[in-house]
Amino acid sequence: MAPYGKTTLPNGVRIVTGRMEGVKSASLIIAYNVGSRIEPAPIAGAAHFLEHMLFKGTSNRPDPMIISQEIESVGGILNAGTGRENTSYWAKVPGVHLALAFDVLADMMLNSTFDPDEMEKERKVIFEEIRAIQDIPEDLVHDVIDQLVWGDDPVGRDVAGTEETVANIDREAMVDFFLRNYGADRLVIAAGGDVQHDEVVALAEKYFGDLSVTINPHTNTLAKSDQNEKRIRLLTRDTEQAHLCIGFPALSYHDERRYVQSTIEAILSSGMSSRLFQEIREKRGLVYSVYGYFRSHEDIGQGVIYAGTDTERVNETITAIMGELKKLRDEPVPEEELERTKTLRKGRLLMGLEDSRSVASWVGSQESTYGYIETPEEMMVHIDSVTTDQVQELANDLIKEEMMNLVLIGPYTRERDYLPLLTLD
Repeated sequence: MAPYGKTTLPNGVRIVTGRMEGVKSASLIIAYNVGSRIEPAPIAGAAHFLEHMLFKGTSNRPDPMIISQEIESVGGILNAGTGRENTSYWAKVPGVHLALAFDVLADMMLNSTFDPDEMEKERKVIFEEIRAIQDIPEDLVHDVIDQLVWGDDPVGRDVAGTEETVANIDREAMVDFFLRNYGADRLVIAAGGDVQHDEVVALAEKYFGDLSVTINPHTNTLAKSDQNEKRIRLLTRDTEQAHLCIGFPALSYHDERRYVQSTIEAILSSGMSSRLFQEIREKRGLVYSVYGYFRSHEDIGQGVIYAGTDTERVNETITAIMGELKKLRDEPVPEEELERTKTLRKGRLLMGLEDSRSVASWVGSQESTYGYIETPEEMMVHIDSVTTDQVQELANDLIKEEMMNLVLIGPYTRERDYLPLLTLD
């Protein structure tokens, strides 16, 4: 892969590219530092609703079907996603059709009509999306652990909002949200694969060179972690299987210890040789699925461990998970295991950059998050520098009994039955 390229237009739009020799596809990502965290509470879900509406017709392509047809007619893929701090729209096409991808995505970003009829149809679609999650406990439990850890803070809200708040978003509110927040200073254009940096810059300048900066934009409110006692939330459901998440506050993505935190995540949950899988599934046979992850934000983060188990084995599963956290906190990670984890992480990193979209996502997310692009080689230096002492020190900072949170979905009614299980003694 050739060195990454970066250019900033006079209006602040940033263009980053990662060329891949021998690859025939090109991926283009239009990414904004705009997500659900900046939304005023009465219109929570606006960023997600807006994401849907940008596919619903432009002044140049009034029929929504034309938008997808033009990309798919060349074998391409078109999609988007909304998070708590960013929203991205992307297309993957054969490299010779990069200009088409630019034209379609730019048209969506700059010329969407927000047709009232389409808006009402899409509102109903989002209502069904919100309702559907209630029927999928293995997904719902992850939303509820966010709510339990962060309470009323926007970082704990469902990205899609609620039926009540989505109902509040009329066309005027949506257009206002769009105009206030989707400006040049929040835009990163990322491309990977069969691309030339100068061509991408020229296309970006053509379509986005006159884009204005944000005026009076919404901004994130800083989240606070002031928890000082364990928390439990039960969702009583007549399910065949119990679904649970144990969560606790963790590091932001700006904390230099994030490389150590990622190592902890890998020790606990990367692959079938990880501690959670080996101890809780293979040795004890308690679960079919168990894994952990860290989710970092600008100012705060969260660690989560999920498990799905038989309704009669919940207590044993919670105890086993807490035992693994205690072990990580109290016992130094053996050097052999640490080195094996580092090698795994470096291998996964390199294999994850074999696709044009993954490269575009890499350069785009690095630029959006940090304002610079860290190469895989630089990342691997950080991975190699993590020590056993650093792992144990951070584990002691993060894994504290009074910071533990448990969400449990299943045929359970008494929270007090599970509070004693969240122990690290």
